[in-house]
Amino acid sequence: MKDKVATLEQCLEHIHDGQTIMFGDLHGEMSAEEIITGMLDKGVKDIDAIAVAGGMVDQGVGRLIAAHRVASLHTSHIGLNPVAGQQMFDGELKVEFIPQGTFTERIHCGGAGLGGCLTPTGVGTSVEEGKQKLTIEGKEYLLELPLHGDVSLVKAWKGDRYGNLKFRLTGRNCGNSYMSYASDFVIAEVEELVEVGDLGPDDIDVPAPVVDLVYVRQKEKRIYYPMWKKLRAKAEARAAKTSAHGGE
Repeated sequence: MKDKVATLEQCLEHIHDGQTIMFGDLHGEMSAEEIITGMLDKGVKDIDAIAVAGGMVDQGVGRLIAAHRVASLHTSHIGLNPVAGQQMFDGELKVEFIPQGTFTERIHCGGAGLGGCLTPTGVGTSVEEGKQKLTIEGKEYLLELPLHGDVSLVKAWKGDRYGNLKFRLTGRNCGNSYMSYASDFVIAEVEELVEVGDLGPDDIDVPAPVVDLVYVRQKEKRIYYPMWKKLRAKAEARAAKTSAHGGE
């Protein structure tokens, strides 16, 4: 099996204007941040983005939205990115809101080659608009079509040169795992490059044949996600203040 480790420039050769790109991202906490920086520097635009959330203004796919590089977004919510909301209301950004469970299953269908999935979620709401509705054994379901990308950008804790990936904690969410199977080309940004064989069979979350390129993060390692580091710092500051005032 070939060595899949690539430079940032080599990764960017596969990312172009107008592509449908899947971002293994949750509020920017699990994003391929250095590859996204490369996309901004390259000037990639008119992206059709698929991400479980709209990121934040300074993290993840949210950075591309803030830079007006995203034309459309398929997501579960954008509540932590006010720029995305404003662009949506202004008519600049087309947003498809998808219930999170349905979002996951549509990506699963895209990776498994299925024609879609049936779900009762959204029946009788605005979610059903424009969708085929079927009645099975007296119960109504919506037919939800697969989500599929030209490129998936996933973030892993560890990876080897062949492309075997290991995620950490919530990094195993639908964004990183299912998206690894649901695009024509998969690029993984990893925190740590390990030797082939260091990841045992039980350690591998995504196997090598699925991954096309591995990029090793060059700057600060993000073992703990920024959001949780900020929350922990706030909690520690409150605890210190309480202790200083005698537990009041």
